Amino acid sequence: MGLKWIDSLDIALDLIELHPEVDPLKIHFTDLRAWVLALENFDDDPAHCGERVLEAIQLAWISEVD
Repeated sequence: MGLKWIDSLDIALDLIELHPEVDPLKIHFTDLRAWVLALENFDDDPAHCGERVLEAIQLAWISEVD
């Protein structure tokens, strides 16, 4: 089963693995959205993504790298 937008922690963990050099405090939401959509195991409708969803992913990413 693929990742959905609501799987913010799992998405963040995948992004940490793929982009270890990225500071999640400095990422642009346009880049974040593109990276999520490019994840191999991501399987959700791109239209279901909004600013709150991206914020949740960013916050999960921040909490995991701290």
